[in-house]
Amino acid sequence: MRIALDTNVLAYAEGLGDEPRCRLARELIARLPIGDVVIPVQVLGELYRVLCGKGARPAADVRDAAFSWADVFAVADSTWVAMGSAYDLVVDHNLQIWDALIMSVAAEQKCRLLLSEDLQDGFTWCGVTVANPFTEMKHPLLRAAMSI
Repeated sequence: MRIALDTNVLAYAEGLGDEPRCRLARELIARLPIGDVVIPVQVLGELYRVLCGKGARPAADVRDAAFSWADVFAVADSTWVAMGSAYDLVVDHNLQIWDALIMSVAAEQKCRLLLSEDLQDGFTWCGVTVANPFTEMKHPLLRAAMSI
């Protein structure tokens, strides 16, 4: 099962946030099958902004962190088709444009899951289901992915 990661999962894994979520993000990522994980390029851009802004990390360190994530997982570029779908998600489902773009790229990449704290847990669009890995009750698809 292909799985896309949202910015908040990577930011927690980078240590930005409360300790329980940071620990959970690192444990979760360690359990996912590397070859099935996709990071939309939008996520790496947002990660840069968050780690430099909220995290007050030097740009060079954040750049290195982004490259490290890209060394491990596939990075999926945004396309014009994905942007068009993102506009539809904004209009039809009231998503924020950048969240919608991440969801749309996940669909283009044939992901079954998008791990995100920001979107509605269980929301499904074009075969991609959002699962919040930080809730006590894990989505069945996430439980299945973690048991691999």
